[in-house]
Amino acid sequence: MCGISGIFNVHKAPPIDKGVLQAINRIQSHRGPDDEGYYIDENIGLAHRRLSIIDLSGGHQPVFNEDKSVCVVFNGEIYNFESLVTELSNLGHQFSTHSDTEVIVHAWEEWGVDCIQRFRGMFAFALWDIKKRQLLIARDRLGKKPLYYTKTNRGQLVFGSELKVLQGHPDVDKTLRSEMAEEFLMYGYIPDPYTAYKNIFKLDAGHYLLMAPEKPIEPVQYWDLKAPQHNLSWEETQGSLVEHLKEAVKIRMLAEVPLGAFLSGGVDSSAIVAMMAQEQQDPVNTCSIGFNEKSFDESEYANQIAQRYNTNHVSKIVSAEDYDLIDTLTDVYDEPFADSSALPTYQVCQLARQSVKVALSGDGGDEVFAGYRRHRLQMAEQQLRAKIPYSVRKPLFGALGSVYPKADWAPQFLRAKTTFQSLAMNTVEAYANTMSRMRLDQRKMLFKDDYLRQLDGYSGLEIIKKHALNAPTDDVLKQIQYLDIKTWLPGDILTKTDRASMAHSLEVRAPLLDHKFIEWAFSIQSDNNINGNQGKYAFKKSLEPYVNGNILYRPKMGFSIPISAWFRGPLKQKLKDNVLSEKMFDSGYFEPRSLTKMVNEHINGRSDHGDALWCLLMFAQFLNRQ
Repeated sequence: MCGISGIFNVHKAPPIDKGVLQAINRIQSHRGPDDEGYYIDENIGLAHRRLSIIDLSGGHQPVFNEDKSVCVVFNGEIYNFESLVTELSNLGHQFSTHSDTEVIVHAWEEWGVDCIQRFRGMFAFALWDIKKRQLLIARDRLGKKPLYYTKTNRGQLVFGSELKVLQGHPDVDKTLRSEMAEEFLMYGYIPDPYTAYKNIFKLDAGHYLLMAPEKPIEPVQYWDLKAPQHNLSWEETQGSLVEHLKEAVKIRMLAEVPLGAFLSGGVDSSAIVAMMAQEQQDPVNTCSIGFNEKSFDESEYANQIAQRYNTNHVSKIVSAEDYDLIDTLTDVYDEPFADSSALPTYQVCQLARQSVKVALSGDGGDEVFAGYRRHRLQMAEQQLRAKIPYSVRKPLFGALGSVYPKADWAPQFLRAKTTFQSLAMNTVEAYANTMSRMRLDQRKMLFKDDYLRQLDGYSGLEIIKKHALNAPTDDVLKQIQYLDIKTWLPGDILTKTDRASMAHSLEVRAPLLDHKFIEWAFSIQSDNNINGNQGKYAFKKSLEPYVNGNILYRPKMGFSIPISAWFRGPLKQKLKDNVLSEKMFDSGYFEPRSLTKMVNEHINGRSDHGDALWCLLMFAQFLNRQ
């Protein structure tokens, strides 16, 4: 795991300034504290920060081919590099290192841009072909590794692994993008390919840029989930799921440094540890954090798995009042990011780094096997949609949704406002409504009229609609899983893990997000993923020989923190100072009276706006740093 950056003269521009390149590259030194390297000529500058994992002595970057005509800087891991080395060596290519990075330059020589299809792993890389004067920048299929880019008014492309790298360049435009407030309050993050800034973009997962001087910058998609050619039967699923999972875990266990796993006590991390224990003789290194507040603590379940597999387990109980990291998170994520589980994720990465340099995680299980509550809710609602014509549903449930109160105080089954709203919508709109941090009506209540006029009817829903058009199947559950993989996964889950881990120079690998494993799992019949009220059914049944039943079938807790209580207690003043600040009032986005009303209602206990206020606090913290 590393950090890359670079400057490329798309149009005629001044020669690359080495001092500027070094300065922006060192901003991300936390991503690679072990080494740095540069390649610079008149029109291109490539830079790298290294976290040494494989070929500790010979993996310095940039890496070149035999005649020094191709070089690359690389962030990530290519897990099938050994088989590629064999194939390329048989084709006449000569290797001078034992690192996976060198595979990229030789694969480019042999297959051109199609080389990306050969790589199995997580990656973001920039490759410069000196003879062809071509620059290839690529991001892995799921978006595990980040890549930001922008074009300056002097005709230079500036790119890097984190937003702060680009922000350190003196010519980069830091104008905020007006739509980002609407998108952020809907998603809790800024969805790809956008950022909080008007002219800075994320390279979409599964895309590349192939550039040459005086050529336009146009991302090209090279991978997408395809419709299953054959829906796996129950017997086929149960017969091979564990073997597919073992293989995805096994190829991620190669490292020349201490390796371990996160163990939260949930289904996914327990499954990863169980598979690791099958693949190595020595005890697996595991770590977990627990909370001193029982309702948020899963450490007893982590301990069960640790004892079952005799792991070298390290755990730490942290206070549920450990909220001092909020300011740190604002700096780590560079733009508004509202997943509150970023706090415990940061803490578990910090703990893991004390004993290992690489950790396997259970990220992706809920997306791949339909484990979120919203998946089950969507399918239950879909049964009603199928029975009641849209012409009846829209006015009936639309009216109920508009008048039904937001009953945060009520039992779960009485909190029907979102459900009524969703039943009045089509499948895609309903799913967007269900997964929104703040629903459209809530957002409109907070926004100024001038800002709404500026949006001119635009909402964050447009992003989901765009992806829905490319969904490869009519199966409703697979459609919403596809939407998760295109939005939630790269925008929230993978962003959260990458920044939290790299802040501590820790590499995290996610076997459940192996693209071959996902392509296989996408063929599981949907009624085998959700069976009755049980999500991830096929996955859990397959794991029964490996994971305790009380872990597999207990209610999902998540990696959460007591936000609502914090805002009525120790964080009350911080909430007021930030959300009700002049910066927020003068931002042009929010109606001050609406913000004040929401804050007061929550503090006084009349409503629970905890999640919405966390979003607003993160947004305010971001604005305060502009």
